Amino acid sequence: MIFEDLECWKHARQVASDIYTLTRREEIARDFGLCSQVQRAGVSTMSNIVEGFERMHLQEKLQFHNVARGSSAEVRSLLYVIEDNYPRLSAEVVVVREKAVATGKLVTGLIQSTESRKLKVFRLLSPIFHLLSPLGF
Repeated sequence: MIFEDLECWKHARQVASDIYTLTRREEIARDFGLCSQVQRAGVSTMSNIVEGFERMHLQEKLQFHNVARGSSAEVRSLLYVIEDNYPRLSAEVVVVREKAVATGKLVTGLIQSTESRKLKVFRLLSPIFHLLSPLGF
């Protein structure tokens, strides 16, 4: 499997694309700080999904996936700022925010799946460590 196969990455990619489309609108394009921040949060979501996926250690995977989930929440929060300050973009913002919510839920599922793998590894290795502990390991 490659990261491009991950549903959460596909969704995050679409959200990032939608954010760039939204922030090119004439009404908001000159709000450089807000546009830059929401763009960076959107890109961060998809990038951290990938970084976590490519890591070998489960704890590192979880760290990056949790950052991705946080970035997805940041996107949602910033979309409220856009909606509140640029009401003509409201309908478009709501659609992008709904996609960001779906992305966050998919990332949460990825985290839960990774955590369950971590528990399985622990359960598998626990008896081995127990046997080695009397030997001073």
